[in-house]
Amino acid sequence: MYTYVSSEKAVKVIKSGDRVYIHSISAAPQRLINAMTDRAPELRNVEVIHLHTEGQAPYTAPELAESFQTNALFVAPNMRKAVDLGQANYTPVFLSEVPNLFRHNIIPLDVAMVQVSPPDKHGFCSLGISVESTRAAVQMAKHVIAQVNPNMPRTHGDGLVHISEFDAIVECDDPLHEHPRPTLSEEEKAIGRHIAELVEDGATLQMGIGAIPDAVLDSLKHHQRLGVHTEMFSDGVIELVQRGVITGEEKVTHPGKIVAGFVMGTRKLYDFVDDNPLVAMLDIAYINDTHVIRRNPKVAAINSALEVDLTGQVCADSIGTYMYSGVGGQMDFMRGAMLSPGGKPIIALPSVTSKGESRITPFLKEGAGVVTTRAHVHYIVTEYGYVNLYGKNLRQRARMLIDIAHPNNRAALEESAFKRFGKIYY
Repeated sequence: MYTYVSSEKAVKVIKSGDRVYIHSISAAPQRLINAMTDRAPELRNVEVIHLHTEGQAPYTAPELAESFQTNALFVAPNMRKAVDLGQANYTPVFLSEVPNLFRHNIIPLDVAMVQVSPPDKHGFCSLGISVESTRAAVQMAKHVIAQVNPNMPRTHGDGLVHISEFDAIVECDDPLHEHPRPTLSEEEKAIGRHIAELVEDGATLQMGIGAIPDAVLDSLKHHQRLGVHTEMFSDGVIELVQRGVITGEEKVTHPGKIVAGFVMGTRKLYDFVDDNPLVAMLDIAYINDTHVIRRNPKVAAINSALEVDLTGQVCADSIGTYMYSGVGGQMDFMRGAMLSPGGKPIIALPSVTSKGESRITPFLKEGAGVVTTRAHVHYIVTEYGYVNLYGKNLRQRARMLIDIAHPNNRAALEESAFKRFGKIYY
């Protein structure tokens, strides 16, 4: 029999000066987060560390600065303002390397707060929809607190944790955060169709969440024998499985399996992964390992960007100095796809921002970070088509990128390219 305690009692293990890890994405344990934050008057200099988390992040409130300092390894919407104002920190790191920060004690953890499924008859709980770096955090933290929730799916793979590994367990019955499927614009649909042209039958897919990945999945309904090896997936995968499009039969690693580190979507998705032997939720240090990725055939790595300059430098984590997201796993999969037999590293973005500004630019904005370098970039896709920059010189790249920019911006881009390179050509 297991003894459940209140969230208030569970977080008593946190002391001033501790470093506390929070479970990622939609698995963020909100009750434990709130209980920890409520202890602010008695805590000082607690470092809160996590990847992307959904829901509230009350520990970032300016008035709690003496109690909590946040170190985000990926900047989610709930962290952007705090990071921008200097009330929280951001650590750039490849997603594949986050578990090593914990396992090698580069960032030692005192406490890990997680959300898990109820224990089975053998006492094993599941990290459910988010295994990624959390498995490493559970292994390495001095103390582990668990929020046990029957709404958390029980998934197969690396996420099983015996209840004896928890120092305190809290019972709850709270809905998991859901991410509804977006309504696709005509531009996003066009991007999806262009990318689908690049994806061959038998390819292994990596994609993220949002409108463009959904548009791609909608355009793959007539493909065959696709596989999935990705850091995450969302609802769009379900229909392709049901249609027999995704079979994984040509994969080398985990043939027949959908492999991911986390999922994020609606309750339909969470029900799909629940006790589903088709889905393997694995440690992100393994999933995003370039040597693992490259073993699968025709890896189509589909990633997004905020802007691309005329030489092919890709900024995906910031708008100038404003941190928008993070490095994440983009480079893990861009490099892995490059090395995969027949692989295609793909960067996709609308040609303009919501304000009509070109996303293909002469230069990246001041303070912007390069996530995918000009030496790593291959395919760039907008609603106006796609180009392959691999093996192309700077003048050729400029010409090709201008051709897939918005028509309203092409003249200005050509003028900038001529000033920099002189004549541009294919």
